[in-house]
Amino acid sequence: MEPVVELVDVVAVLGAFPALAGATLTVERGEIVLLRGPNGAGKTSLLRLCAGLLAVERGTATVLGVDLVLDRAAVRPRVGLLGHSNGLYADLTVADNVRFWGATVGASADEVQGAMSRMGLAERLADVSVGKLSAGQRRRTALACLVARRAELWLLDEPHAGLDATGRDELDATLRSAAAASATVIVASHELERAGSLATRVVEVVGGQVR
Repeated sequence: MEPVVELVDVVAVLGAFPALAGATLTVERGEIVLLRGPNGAGKTSLLRLCAGLLAVERGTATVLGVDLVLDRAAVRPRVGLLGHSNGLYADLTVADNVRFWGATVGASADEVQGAMSRMGLAERLADVSVGKLSAGQRRRTALACLVARRAELWLLDEPHAGLDATGRDELDATLRSAAAASATVIVASHELERAGSLATRVVEVVGGQVR
């Protein structure tokens, strides 16, 4: 079976700055991979490249069988990227946001409800506008959207940020369930104790390279 992510000597540039400088990484289906490294090492750039949002300047990059050099837009509907921005519509309710993102993959009403229940949103928060939520509740909503979208590859940048202890436990259980169902998860985090216990493998990102 071909790897979900196959990067070989990838160079990617932000402005004039080499965000990735010859990164090589292979990730198999069902893995939970932790990206560890200092700020500015290239962890976020690596996630964005795998999501098809950052162009490959040199090297080869294949994600979910899609050649990112030829058509990086083709991979975007199949991945779920959760960065520092939650990507939510503040004027819509929690339920409306999850329904909207679920509709992009034809998720049923039961799947939308299940995604909200998974992240503890199905009861009193379902009809609350996102703009009125706390930071942790918005993070839960964004994660519920990823669940509803049935992402094949989860790309998470500091996903535990803003969550309380219960939310962190729910997130970890969700990621383990996703991996058990053949999804693949790549997490960038500074919370090494928690994220490290969740991961099946840890890789170092330093100076735009994977070690």
